[in-house]
Amino acid sequence: MESKPIEIFKYGKPFELESGKTLPCLDIAYHTYGQLNENKDNCIWVCHALTANSDVADWWPHTVEKDAFLDPDKYFIVCANILGSCYGTTGPTSENPETGSPYYSDFPLVTIRDVVKAHRLLANHLGIEKIFSLIGASVGGFQALEWAATYPEEIGSMVLIATEAEASPWAVAIDETQRMAIFSDSTYGERRRDAGAAGLATARALGLLTYRGPYGYNNTQKNHPDFNALEGTHHRAQTYQRYQGEKLVKRFDAYSYVSILNMFDTHNIGRDRGGVEKVLSEMRMPVLVVGITTDIIFTPDYMKWLADSMPNSDYREIDSPFGHDGFLVEHEILNKIIKEFFSNLKR
Repeated sequence: MESKPIEIFKYGKPFELESGKTLPCLDIAYHTYGQLNENKDNCIWVCHALTANSDVADWWPHTVEKDAFLDPDKYFIVCANILGSCYGTTGPTSENPETGSPYYSDFPLVTIRDVVKAHRLLANHLGIEKIFSLIGASVGGFQALEWAATYPEEIGSMVLIATEAEASPWAVAIDETQRMAIFSDSTYGERRRDAGAAGLATARALGLLTYRGPYGYNNTQKNHPDFNALEGTHHRAQTYQRYQGEKLVKRFDAYSYVSILNMFDTHNIGRDRGGVEKVLSEMRMPVLVVGITTDIIFTPDYMKWLADSMPNSDYREIDSPFGHDGFLVEHEILNKIIKEFFSNLKR
């Protein structure tokens, strides 16, 4: 499906954050596909992952098309860019109206709960009172779980892919290692958008190791049979790491990356609610939980536990060599299992 123009919802009032700080105003970038029906019961809301944007058709191939699980002929599909990002929603590189210059390091801490609060403003603006299905993979699943925990009556069903209910020590350690790479760049902190670029490239290369894992790398980054390391050429895996780091630098910035990593680490649906297990046990909507066999961030064992912790859930597993990034690659099996899940729901 061809990409659609980005839209911006402007919230002109002060937006109070969970930290107690306030943004003077708020922009939320979003994309929609299809039409909201007369009964307003066909909305699928997609929560995107770490550095994605609101254009689902762009970053999730073969999902927003006819006969896919995000079929715009059947559903009204919405995806909104998260707070702290650099794709149109208010973040560190946005202009602070109180100073007339970008926030950069002055951008306050935002949490997953703040993202949900912001996106509910957009849902209200779009006339959406109840979501047929809330879909989130990775950090998108954080948002979906938080939304369902805070406003369960608004969510008809959920699809959770390779995610968790609370940022684990392992995931936080991955984030901290990436922050360390960025902070080691002496330019980080300078008030310009390209500050910390070298550190950001290294952070991305580190993160990618956990997204793909050994199976992914060993299947896709093998050297040519004639490769000879003694000749001074680079291993294919070396050039891949550098390419991926440079690729992110061209489309993202270090300030937004740090902001989102910090937001990631605040995730805990059980905070001030009696704990994760209690919150999960109270989620009554139908839930499809999808794990990936080679995911080393959100492991299959954890995903099975997550499914077992909710009273009306079904667990499915994707056998993929691509690790955590399997959710971006294995669209055929995702289409099959999510469409099957939807077929058993009643709107």
